[in-house]
Amino acid sequence: MTDTAAAFSLDHATARYDRGFALELGFEFLEWTPERAVLGMQVQDKHLNLSGVIHGGILASLLDIAGSAAGSYCPYPGRIRKVITLSMTTTYTAQGGLGYIRAIARRRAGGRRIFNASVDIVAADERLLAMGEGTFRLRSGSEDSQGVPVED
Repeated sequence: MTDTAAAFSLDHATARYDRGFALELGFEFLEWTPERAVLGMQVQDKHLNLSGVIHGGILASLLDIAGSAAGSYCPYPGRIRKVITLSMTTTYTAQGGLGYIRAIARRRAGGRRIFNASVDIVAADERLLAMGEGTFRLRSGSEDSQGVPVED
């Protein structure tokens, strides 16, 4: 591991998502390794649907981001491995409301550019709220763990 990679922190990982829709979600990286990503998020009123439970689109988005992160680990500050989602399935298993949730993703299989990941989203009490599978593709230039520079 280079000195640059050794200086990497979970704050660096979270900062890569400090724009657009990801910023609106408000998640943070709790763990990130070459084949696993754990994201945490404090559910706020803006994340709830009209019935007062977490909107399914919020859970699906968190599942998508966590699944792609599980196969795109990049321990170099200022760099990122870009991923696109090829397909994703989501199963909602319980309702959740305000509180802290976690998305636990693991890379299950794949090759140099295409990989599969499984994701569970759990409430603070470990209740399974949603689960899913995704197939993702690393974009050109992102096959290597050093990825590409983060664009401002």
